[in-house]
Amino acid sequence: MQTDASRTYNTKPADVEKKWVLIDAENLVVGRLASLIAMRLRGKHLPTFTPNVDDGDNVIVINAEKVAFTGRKRTQQTYYWHTGYPGGIKSRTADKVLDGRFPERVLEKAVQRMLPKESPLARRQFKNLHVYAGPNHPHEAQKPETLDIASLNSKNTPRG
Repeated sequence: MQTDASRTYNTKPADVEKKWVLIDAENLVVGRLASLIAMRLRGKHLPTFTPNVDDGDNVIVINAEKVAFTGRKRTQQTYYWHTGYPGGIKSRTADKVLDGRFPERVLEKAVQRMLPKESPLARRQFKNLHVYAGPNHPHEAQKPETLDIASLNSKNTPRG
């Protein structure tokens, strides 16, 4: 006979309490920031993590246009996509994307690729990410708590 202490706890969707977290991405390394955001979106930082339930936080990222890359990745990192037509492979470097119309897409795609592969749960978790290129965001009413990523590890900011 098992006792209650030896049973595995599974979070139910009705029991989930989502928090709002604000992250300032200015001068933070993209990959390290994206992995921390993906962990928060999935809820892996919680002791009640359940892989099949969306129990992560809502994450607001500001200053996404001021993210940093280490080494020469800003000029050498290449993003590829295909138009769907024969010979339709296209590419763009990270500095072209960051200097373009939608600089927040660099961080969005980095986080999206760290979430589980394309599934209804991954799409639901990705909708909890709100990325803004500038310092302003429309989520003041949710009273987000600020999370200082730079102080967690010295490698979260570039050395140069």
